Amino acid sequence: MAKNTSLYFRIVEGRNLPAKDVSGTSDPYCIVKVDNEVVARTATVWKNLNPFWGEEYTLHLPMGFHSLSFHVMDEDTIGHDDVIGKIALSKDAIGSQAKGLDCWLNLTRVDPDEEVQGEIYLSLELLKDTEKISLRCQVTEARDLAPRDISGTSDPFARVIFNNHSAETSIIKKTRFPHWGETLELELDPEELSEEGTVILEVWDWDMVGKNDFLGKVEIPFACLHKTPLLQGWFRLLPLRNNEVDAGGKLGALRLKVRLVEDRILPSVYYQPLIDILVESVISPTEVEDSSALTMLEEVTTVESRQDVAMTLVKIYLGQGLVVPFLDYLNTREVNHTTDPNTLFRSNSLASKAMEQFMKAVGMLYLHDVLKPIINRIFDEKKYIELDPCKIDLNRTRRISFKGAMSEAEVRDSSVEMLQSYLTSIIESIVGSVDQCPPVMRVAFKQLHKRVEEQFSEPENEDVKYLAISGFFFLRFFAPAILTPKLFQLRDQHADTRTSRTLLLLAKALQSVGNLGLQLGHGKEQWMAPLHPIILRSVASVKDFLDKLIDIDHDIVSEMPQRAVFMPSVTVKEGYLLKYKTEGPQLLSRFAFKKRYFRLTSETLSYAKTPDWQVCSSIPIQCVCAVERVDENAFQQQNVMQIITQDNDGQTHIMYIQCKNVNELNQWLSAIRKISIYNERMLPSFHPGAHRSGKWTCCLQADRAVTGCSITHSAVTLGDWSDPLDPDVETQTIYKQLLQGRDKLRKKYLEIPGADQTASHKEQINSDVHPDGAECNAQLIKPGQSVAARLLAVIEDLEQAHATFQYREKEDATSVILNP
Repeated sequence: MAKNTSLYFRIVEGRNLPAKDVSGTSDPYCIVKVDNEVVARTATVWKNLNPFWGEEYTLHLPMGFHSLSFHVMDEDTIGHDDVIGKIALSKDAIGSQAKGLDCWLNLTRVDPDEEVQGEIYLSLELLKDTEKISLRCQVTEARDLAPRDISGTSDPFARVIFNNHSAETSIIKKTRFPHWGETLELELDPEELSEEGTVILEVWDWDMVGKNDFLGKVEIPFACLHKTPLLQGWFRLLPLRNNEVDAGGKLGALRLKVRLVEDRILPSVYYQPLIDILVESVISPTEVEDSSALTMLEEVTTVESRQDVAMTLVKIYLGQGLVVPFLDYLNTREVNHTTDPNTLFRSNSLASKAMEQFMKAVGMLYLHDVLKPIINRIFDEKKYIELDPCKIDLNRTRRISFKGAMSEAEVRDSSVEMLQSYLTSIIESIVGSVDQCPPVMRVAFKQLHKRVEEQFSEPENEDVKYLAISGFFFLRFFAPAILTPKLFQLRDQHADTRTSRTLLLLAKALQSVGNLGLQLGHGKEQWMAPLHPIILRSVASVKDFLDKLIDIDHDIVSEMPQRAVFMPSVTVKEGYLLKYKTEGPQLLSRFAFKKRYFRLTSETLSYAKTPDWQVCSSIPIQCVCAVERVDENAFQQQNVMQIITQDNDGQTHIMYIQCKNVNELNQWLSAIRKISIYNERMLPSFHPGAHRSGKWTCCLQADRAVTGCSITHSAVTLGDWSDPLDPDVETQTIYKQLLQGRDKLRKKYLEIPGADQTASHKEQINSDVHPDGAECNAQLIKPGQSVAARLLAVIEDLEQAHATFQYREKEDATSVILNP
């Protein structure tokens, strides 16, 4: 049974942080680590002791994790950044909260002895013979040790301790992946066999000057050696002391939201009945008003979980090639249940959320093509723009003129001119993007247009068919992306205060465009009136755009199941990166990286000197075997990754690429891993260093072809719209939601007053006909009862399958302990 672990965290804000700068303030940012590997870095909030970040991330961690930590730093232009404090959360602490953590947590001091990481491979054996009793410890190797030296490495040695006995390995210089291959032996007295002590193995970084630095320890109760004479394997290194002292709020606090989702995934065959019953809801509905598995799922879905459920369903039906019938089914029910066209799709129903998540899943690259140039322009220009007289601040305007500062009227006129320019560019880009819009989106909107036109056919409701589409297209897709570009991956950082205000005004204006200007002049914000003419002038072009958008043949969309949300040859990610030059004379590391423009599609990773140049080289995605980080000491450079490939002859090739920051590094790692996740030749291990001067910089091995010294992380990715489709994981999510609402469904659909409730759900499926062919009492049949009985039977089968597999896992674990 596979394991699926997803970690969601949101860094909301900080308060009462200490001042680290001479100005009496700080420039705080957060670094997030999972098991001491940096996975995210927030933006820096300049000169603020109560910063707001509001940044959120989702991590997929199939191998699990041990701890999550948040380090608050003070950015310094000159010298090293200052450490303010940290918050460390164990996996158990996060998992113990069913709904996750959402609270303020005090920062604690950072103790170097607590900042340990890595694992060590060793074997412990208790030897008894007539002549002597000894404890033999074979120390083979360690991996991913903490860097303690300025070079980004350590000089590790290991020490085994029991009672007053100890022995040490040799010191291996400048490595975080040492290979000792040494045997340490401690001679014990007979009376020590009865003691209940602890065998401790410590790893230290040797320093020529000063005291050695602690790298971690392993503790094994001596009693374990009596039960199992030989213990061997990889052991996680633990801190010296596992107690963090709360500074009493003196270092400030962070408000965090953290949630852990951990599932055991069954083999695909167990989920097929649930997929079948979900598929039946949309491909052969008897009547759209009848109860179905989808309507029952909506009944038991909470408001908080509706968005997650909607995205999961979109992915399931994408994978089945039925996303258009799925959306059509939900939208038809929504339209038929709406009597007032002004309230159509205004609620957060499953239909509304599904359409919203569908656009994100299949249209994000399209949105980037349309909006990114304009968003970049707004960020680059940083204009002061304000229309609200109550918010105009003349001190924030910048003007070099003999006439002095700008007046309020001049600020408004300038703001109107700039907003009109931006808004015109946005509208022109959208209405000219018909051919760029994914065909599956266009077909889904065509079906929606048809259903609304059928329901609201009166002449006075002529615009409703346009408003239904523009409500999703403009109000729930383009406007939110303009308001918060970082959440839609249009920018790496959140906008500053000035740019945020410009984006807010543009988002408001675009919402009015999406409403076809029907509500202009009716709101409280009359100061937006200078933009009304351009909004009204755009209505005709928007309607024409929507007409062209739905002018598409339904058959153009393939109904074949998909494995990814992106289509072949579509650009998934692109941008300038630095590529390491492997050919020719070896230069200093900082000169060996050359700027190249990389483009990633679902089929290839290619690069050229500029976006317009001929491609220099192209790597088929199917040849990718691993995508991993590179240690800083390999090239004395940060944020370097490696792409390991194998050609048809089995030869291995490595390309080293440097990103500008850790967030860009994680985004590229995640994007390439998602594209290559189904490759058959993925490697289990790799070298986090580089082979230079005749040896690997990580483990110091000379053989270029030697097995990697660290495990790969091919399935560790950032969760976003581009997550690969995984039917088993997605169906497990739906199963959990139905399991929580099982009692509600049973009570509504199966409990019949006065009827015998002892029959099982499976027997009730055929309760409408007796074995002899006689019809049963029709009064006992509730609408939807048959579907509910089938659905609940499927849930019970899945519940039983989980219980069976968990029992087997416990038996297997017990067997391993008893028979090592």
